[in-house]
Amino acid sequence: MKAVIQRVSQAACMVDQEMTGEIGRGYMILVGFCNDDNEKTVQKMVEKIVRLRIFEDENGKMNRSILEVNGAVLSISQFTLYANAKKGNRPSFIEAAKPDISRPLYEMFNEKLAHYVPVQTGIFGADMKISLVNDGPVTLCLDSKELFQ
Repeated sequence: MKAVIQRVSQAACMVDQEMTGEIGRGYMILVGFCNDDNEKTVQKMVEKIVRLRIFEDENGKMNRSILEVNGAVLSISQFTLYANAKKGNRPSFIEAAKPDISRPLYEMFNEKLAHYVPVQTGIFGADMKISLVNDGPVTLCLDSKELFQ
């Protein structure tokens, strides 16, 4: 499982000119899954994300979690996080889980996150238009294979 976390002051997702999700302060998360991912992977990633201390405290130091600042999450499914561009110029996505595996994992990820913070989403598999104001900018790339194995 891979997640790109951007600390934002606002973020929104549009699909076919309709707003599907919109947040103020929090994280806009691009999340992708591979075939090895399961409920345990999702749970560990959720726990890591909600405890990350990347919001500033009163001294300007990144020392607060999304829980401490009452932030929200805009969660966007993103299979292209598993792009492999080692050979040629056209990326391969063979490492990305197929929709029958990744959709339930994405839904589980959002449900587990929602136990901690408000969650808005895009639409799985749709052509989404994402807008955001990256705060900082602060962007982190998390890979479950590096974090948990």
